[in-house]
Formats: sequence, C-alpha cells, structure tokens
Amino acid sequence: MKIKRFISGIREYHILLFFSLMCSFSYAQEKTIQVVDEESKKGISDVYFQYDKTSGFTNESGEFNLEYLEGVTLFLSHIQYGKIPVSTESIVEAFRSGILSIREASNFLMPVTLVQVQHGTGDKSKLDISVQNKLAHDAGNLLEEVPGISSIRKSGAYGFDPVLRGFKYDQLNLVLDGVQTASAACPNRMDPAASQIPINMISQAEVLKGPHGLRFGNAFGGTINFKSSAPDFKQKPTPLGRLGTSYESNGKIYRTEGVAGVAGKKIDFRLFGSYSSGEDYTDGDGVQIAANFNRLNYGGKLAFKLSETQDLGVFVSNNIAKDVDFPALPMDLREDNTWLFNASHSARFYGSSLTSWNTSLYGTMVNHLMDNFDKVIVPRTVDAETDAETTNYGGRSEMRFDFENSHLFGGVDYRFESAKGYRTRNMLMGPMAGKVFTDNVWQDAEVNRAGLFGEWHISQPGFQFVVSGRVDMNSSSAKNPDPRFTAIYDDLEATQLHPSVSVGGTRLFNPKFSLGLWVAMATRSPGITERYINQFPVGLDPYEMLGNPELDPEVNNQLDLVFKYQTPAAGVTVNLFTSVLRNYISSEIRDDLSPALPTSPGVRQFVNIKDATMAGFEMSWTQKMGTFLSHDASLVYTYGKNKLEDEPLPEIPPLEFRYRLMGSFLNDKLQPEIMWRSVQKQDRIASSYGETKTPGFNVVDAKISCLFNKSITATGGVQNLFDEAYYEHLARSVRGAETRPIYSPGRSFYVTLTFSFL
Repeated sequence: MKIKRFISGIREYHILLFFSLMCSFSYAQEKTIQVVDEESKKGISDVYFQYDKTSGFTNESGEFNLEYLEGVTLFLSHIQYGKIPVSTESIVEAFRSGILSIREASNFLMPVTLVQVQHGTGDKSKLDISVQNKLAHDAGNLLEEVPGISSIRKSGAYGFDPVLRGFKYDQLNLVLDGVQTASAACPNRMDPAASQIPINMISQAEVLKGPHGLRFGNAFGGTINFKSSAPDFKQKPTPLGRLGTSYESNGKIYRTEGVAGVAGKKIDFRLFGSYSSGEDYTDGDGVQIAANFNRLNYGGKLAFKLSETQDLGVFVSNNIAKDVDFPALPMDLREDNTWLFNASHSARFYGSSLTSWNTSLYGTMVNHLMDNFDKVIVPRTVDAETDAETTNYGGRSEMRFDFENSHLFGGVDYRFESAKGYRTRNMLMGPMAGKVFTDNVWQDAEVNRAGLFGEWHISQPGFQFVVSGRVDMNSSSAKNPDPRFTAIYDDLEATQLHPSVSVGGTRLFNPKFSLGLWVAMATRSPGITERYINQFPVGLDPYEMLGNPELDPEVNNQLDLVFKYQTPAAGVTVNLFTSVLRNYISSEIRDDLSPALPTSPGVRQFVNIKDATMAGFEMSWTQKMGTFLSHDASLVYTYGKNKLEDEPLPEIPPLEFRYRLMGSFLNDKLQPEIMWRSVQKQDRIASSYGETKTPGFNVVDAKISCLFNKSITATGGVQNLFDEAYYEHLARSVRGAETRPIYSPGRSFYVTLTFSFL
C-alpha cells in the first residue's frame, strides 16, 4: 500500500511538473495580445507599452507581441486612457485569452452622457443614435434624442437651439473637438452653433451636464462637445468610403451624405459632404406648416502621423443654408454661409509624468442674410433685410500628467468673437414711403476671453475624485456704437475676471452600486447679444431687445447627486440637481424707451435678476429581457423660479417620459424598435415674458433596421404613428394674422439606406 501510494505520489508529482513546465513554456513563447476598450470591445491603436526592456506601440487593430516574464509589471499608456499598470495576474489572463481590456480614464463617472453617432469608443451613459440620424442636417434636432435636452424652434425644420435643463443660448458651451465654436450671425439665432456642426464627420457628442466640466470653456449650465472622427492609420494604403440616403414622406425631406478617402501608414485623408432639402409639412390637424429648407455641407479632414508620438491634423468645413422658412420670425433665412477651419497638433510622451500635449487653433466665419421678401404681409408697409456676419478665432493648449493614482489636465485657451451687421428698411406706404433706413444691429461688438484651467482626477480603491477649475478674463466693447445706444449708456466697455470651480467624487460601494456628489460654482460674463443688441426683436415676444453693457456676470451654484446601479442585465441612474442662481440674466419692459419700428409693442432691456433657482431630476432605467428583447425608460423634469418677481423662469421644458422597446433577431441582423414619448402640460409660465401655457401630448414612433452585412444597412419606419396634433413648449408661434404655435409634423414615413466601408 505504501509503495503504491509512493509511486502514485511520484506520478502525480510528474504530472503537476509536466503541466507547470507546459504553462511556463506557453507563457515564455511570444504571443499576440489585443488591447481593447472595456465597453465597446474594439481594438485600440497606438497604445504605448513597456515591459521590462521591451517597448513599442499597438498596431491599427490594437495588437502587439509579448513574451511572458515572471513577476514583471506591464505598463500601458494612451492619450485617451492614461497610464495603466497591468499586474502579473492580468498578464497571465491576457496570455490565456489573447485580450487585454482597459477603461477610458477621462470624465469617469461624472454627470455625462455620451451620444454615439457613428462607430467609436463609448463610455459611461451611452445613447446610440439610429442610422437615419447620422444623416441629420441639424445637430440641435439630433440632440433632442438625449433626455433632458429640448430645443427652441422658430422653424419647422432648421435652426433648433438646444436647451439643457432650462439653460440656453450662451449659458451652454457648445464646441467642436473641445475648442471650436461658432456664433450666430443672425440676431434671431436662425443659425445657432448647433446648426453649423458637420454631423456626418462626428463620431460622438459628449454632453457634460452642469458646470462640472470646465476644461473646454466656460461651462455655466453645461457643455456639449462634438468630437470629430479620429484618424485610422493603416499599414497599407486602404480606400475608405460611406454613402447614405434617406427620404421622409411628410415634408418631402431628402437627405444624402458621403465620405471618401484613403488611409495609410502616415496619412489619413477624407473628403465629406452632405445635402438635405425639404418642403412644407402638415401637422396632425392637416394644417400646412412653412418648412422649406436647403442645406449643403462639404469639407475635408487630413491627418499626418509625423512619428509614433506626434500627429498633425487639419479640418475644413463649409456649411451653406438657403431659402429656409422661419414662420415664427419677421424674416426668413435667405443664405447662411459658414466656414470652419481647425489645425491641431498632438504629442505623446513616455517615461515621464507628462504624457500628452495637445494644441488646436481654429477660425470660424459666418455670413448671414435674411429678409421678409417672401413673407405674406397685408398690408406690406416695408421691405426689410439684414446682412450680418460673425467671426470667431482662438486656440487651446492642454497638457496631461499621469501619476500613480491620479492624472491632471492643465492648459490655457483663448476665444475672440465679433459681430457686425445692418438692417435695411425700404418704406413702401405712408408718409415715409420711398425712404430707406439703416439700423446698426450689432454695433461691431467684440468679446475677448482668455482662460486658465485645470482638472485633477484622483483614484483610490472604491473612490474617484475630480477637482476642476478655471479663471477667465472677459473684455468687451462696441467699435461702432449707435447714437441711440450711447444716449442710454455712458460706458460701453467692460472687463470682468471671474473664477469657476467644481469638486466632486463617486463612491463605489460594490461593482453594481455607486453614489456621486458634485458641487460647483460657475460664473459667466454676458454675451454679445445680451450686451450690445440694438433694439432688435430677438426674444419670445415681438418686443425689441436692448443690450446692456452694464450687466453683471451670472453665478450658478449647483449641486448634483448621482445614484447608479448597474448589472450586466439592468441599470438604473438617478441624477438630482439644484442650482442657486445669482444675477441671472433676463429682461424687463422699458416704458420710457421708444421702439425703432412703429409696429413694435415696445422695448425690453436685458437686466440681472438677483435671485433665481433651478432644480430637477433625470431618471433612467435599462433592462435586457432575455436574449432578444431589451427596453429602457427615462423621466426628466426641471423647475425654475424667479424669486425676485415670484414667478417661474421662462422657457423651461415640462415633465417628460420616454419608453423604448427594442428587439434583436437573426444574429442582430433584424432590429425592430418602438418608442413612446409622453410630455405633460406646462402651466408654470412667465407671463411677463410673453409665455403661454402648452398642453401635454403623446407620440409613438416605430422603425425596423436590417443589417444585410457589415457594410449595408436599411431602416424604415414611421414617426408620429397615430398622427398626433401637438407642439413643443419651446416652439415659437407663427407670426401673421393668426397667431398659432409651430406644430410638429404629423404622421411621416421614412426609409434610410447606408453603405459603409470605413
């Protein structure tokens, strides 16, 4: 027995020794490992790795070769993911599976929503945009897919101006690639910054809620950062292409877009273009709504790989809108021509705390022409047109430092903004018939903004802290003031220095549940419109608005509390927020001032409201129901109050609920979807601001997508399935003999087809 046990023990020993040697031998061999994003599972190129004396970069698929060394730590570094030490246990698992997953470091667990427009890396709360929305001609309309974002509508089809949690206009920081912005040349904001974004070259829209993300500019109510597609260098020259087209029945809306280019080892060059047009549509009551528009966008993006550690990029885009109907405004858009230029340089460093240095320079020019020539006006007393232009230019330089348990962003930015333009009035009737008047709308106003910013992310077991801050110097002036304006104000110049700071953190109680608390104080100097608009009707009612260069900066003291529960099958997120607002910018009627036009009811002057509040919540729930079905729901609400006048703040969207049921069949090749949107009535209105109550409504949409293969996708569906007659609370009213809000389209069928070889 003892001999047998002894022999058996020897046999077991040799078996264990044999497997140990085999394992050691397998690890000792060089193996290909792919570095992938933890959420998207896509390979990450240009990840720098250092393993003992071996170093290099992952290829375009995120792959690199490695030979196992006992007890040696692998270090990874990437501009988007930071510095990541990989333990021996993780290396052994990577050798077994061939996969090494890493998580993006920036904005970890902050109050942020990432909107996936086209293929790219996602993170945190992610909302996938449907195929037909990749053809969208207006980014403001696309952003309405995000719960908590509405838009001010002055047209049925174009120029949607985003509103996030009741914050709007200059209270939101809307940028392209973290730096570039455009200013509306139209005093009525027919051409808001969102309308100038080239959607078909955007990979992701990052929505930072509240004044917590201060890296990309002065974020008072939130930041919306549109990220353009990153270069995709290939080992051998590879042609790239995508073509998409769609048609909507109600309004005869036709859209098409395309991308063509080539990617090689050192260069990625892409040309892009899109064209959209539409006609009048009918609402749920069968009433025709003026909604003609034409939009053309084209441009190119060129990226050079100067070395393994340096890239250079150039981006050019031209957006042209023509003959767009704006039934809620006294004029229509005749032509809007916008050029966007951007040049960027990025450098990566290894072996030191400094890991990256990114610098961008940009310029934006907007030329805008609008007139009332096509308006049906009885009697027609005046022909009017406004020719205006804005110019923006500036830059941003940011460094990133990575330490053992934290990383730090620091940098400077600069933004110049100018606006000039005139309204010409040709009098047709009465004692003034034949006379021509010229009104100085913008007074050649200028604003210079220079900022210094920093953001520090600190990671501890179970905790994530973020401290963000910036200091801005803001100076403004009017180079060509109007005599009427100088008769009211003595000093038209202003210089303001204001700080902003945000502190927050997230406690990870377990892999499923986290709790975050974010506190911020942000200040914002008034914009050009608020300072220098010269008696032009740009508000909710037809009163002429008068700028005020003596305005004080707005102050937002905000708190966000974020609960999150996440499992592989379900997730719940609750975001509660409250804002105490000081010097909130609104307007009041000046009975002592006469309007420039005799048809105007009077003049409103921009003023500060000393005390106001906003509060609300955003709730979302997602769940997988078995293998083929999933659904999600969201509920959002914002409450605003002017405490000085004891009335609600104006233009606050009502309570809104959304529910979506999705299916995935035939190995994800067939994807049906149905969406229900329920909006409650809004009876909390600012009567002194010209607001009226709006009724609630329910809208159901349905669609089905067919993925024939990895390159061809077709989608068909119906919007407003039950032909509901409704209008949004933020939709302006049609001007004319009958005042009626701009109703949304009635039932509309659509079809989309895309071919992608990117």
